[in-house]
Amino acid sequence: MLEKLQNLNIVGSVVVLSDFFLDRIIKIQSISAFYDLISKKSTMGGSIRGIHQKDLKGGNAVNVAFTLARLGAPVSLITVADKSSSRILYDTFSMFPNSSLFIIEGRPGRTTALEFTNNDRDVNIMLSDVGDNENFGPERLGQKERTVIRNADAVIVTNCASNEKGTELAKFTFEESKKSLHFLDPADIQSRSGEFKEAIGELASNLDSLCLNENECNILLKQFDLGSISNEEETKKLISILSEKISVAIDLHTSFGAFWSNRKEVEFVKNFPVEIKFVTGAGDVWDAANILGYLANLEPRQRLLFANAAAALYVRNSEGMPPTMQEVLSLVTGLSKND
Repeated sequence: MLEKLQNLNIVGSVVVLSDFFLDRIIKIQSISAFYDLISKKSTMGGSIRGIHQKDLKGGNAVNVAFTLARLGAPVSLITVADKSSSRILYDTFSMFPNSSLFIIEGRPGRTTALEFTNNDRDVNIMLSDVGDNENFGPERLGQKERTVIRNADAVIVTNCASNEKGTELAKFTFEESKKSLHFLDPADIQSRSGEFKEAIGELASNLDSLCLNENECNILLKQFDLGSISNEEETKKLISILSEKISVAIDLHTSFGAFWSNRKEVEFVKNFPVEIKFVTGAGDVWDAANILGYLANLEPRQRLLFANAAAALYVRNSEGMPPTMQEVLSLVTGLSKND
């Protein structure tokens, strides 16, 4: 595995589309105490002090692209931003000579993420204004964007749930890049679950991997009356059935481990035991590492292990900084030595 990743040669780039959000992360120690404070203040207004907050660049596409760049991959980000937010993107990616930005004029989204612990499980709830991410279709792509898509080694379309034209965008980009690997991460599809089920049918023939988290997987399972995931064995069974029904391989990351199924086979790799300090964006880090695992032709178990290692390093970093390739390989190497 290590040799394949160290010798990974990407001829074109990994193209990532298309959402950009300005994120504010609010950490809440006790959700019940927070509710009480809001209830008391709601009668007369005023400030609730002592709430830790952090501003970040965000959006699934931006997070995936930034992680790919941190891991050393050539990446092309196609997104939407206005003048002031464009400067944030240029500053963010300026340290990566292999990154290219294709910024289309428009209003970025804004998200406030509340992070807290519920029943010993880390949870984040996001309040979003999606901006012009809501209507990013193929008509927004110019000749430069279409050329980089055609020359891509891999293409990932993210956050279709927030984009009314997400299916149209994915269909177009996958058809434009016929020789590339194609990935789709829909984000929270709760409000459009039936529509998304139909969209998968349209995209299946050109889709190499549907990337899901636990919540998204349960929503899609419900559309097929398949129940919900629980333990390792039950989840293996359910994603095998789901993969068969949609005719697409599934890469699933959950709170206890990562799964893959291509209808005929299924694999599972446990998460690394780490102290979690940062939650928002962990799935995007996992997606980025998973894509590189595909490009390096790793076996499914190796690929899931690599993606889990990248996500573990991210969530234990209080600054929310994705790891470098060397950091991930060091963690995986250390695990192998301990075994």
